[in-house]
Amino acid sequence: MTETGQMQAVLEKAKKLKLLILDVDGVLTDGKLFFDNEGNEYKAFHSRDGHGIKLLRQTGVEVAVISGRKSNSVALRMKNLGIEYVYQGHENKIAAFNEIIEKSGIMPDQAAHVGDDLLDLPIMTRVGLAIAVDDANFVVKQHADWCTTLPGGHGAVREVCDLIMQAQGRFEDVVNAYLK
Repeated sequence: MTETGQMQAVLEKAKKLKLLILDVDGVLTDGKLFFDNEGNEYKAFHSRDGHGIKLLRQTGVEVAVISGRKSNSVALRMKNLGIEYVYQGHENKIAAFNEIIEKSGIMPDQAAHVGDDLLDLPIMTRVGLAIAVDDANFVVKQHADWCTTLPGGHGAVREVCDLIMQAQGRFEDVVNAYLK
């Protein structure tokens, strides 16, 4: 398939999306883990990713987070973004994925997943649109329908949100709201 044909296929899949599922470490963050001497963990989130999530949610697309690690900073950030489906400490992410699908009533082919490492593959192979961040593990990239141009923690999630809004014909309205 040509690059243009491949992108057209990605946009067709993105048109159907009602749910975006995100990994945390390596997707919403750059994957670095910072600990102080007391064992407190710190993470850095990109503000444009957060704003993209808020905009996407305003268009009616739900957002969920499934992470293999557990962190209070993730809980606080997701609460700030209004994300209802937050699953932390799930190395086997399929149980969390199945629960989200059941609770939301959204079909797996109406969901996208953004991942960066092997733990993400079980979900990526079950959703309608599998996305890898630019600096994802090479195997994850091989199983992705689309790869972002930006690395995790550096605006990749915003890139995904913008793509979905564009595919669904909502991006221009979102931009125009800021131009008034």
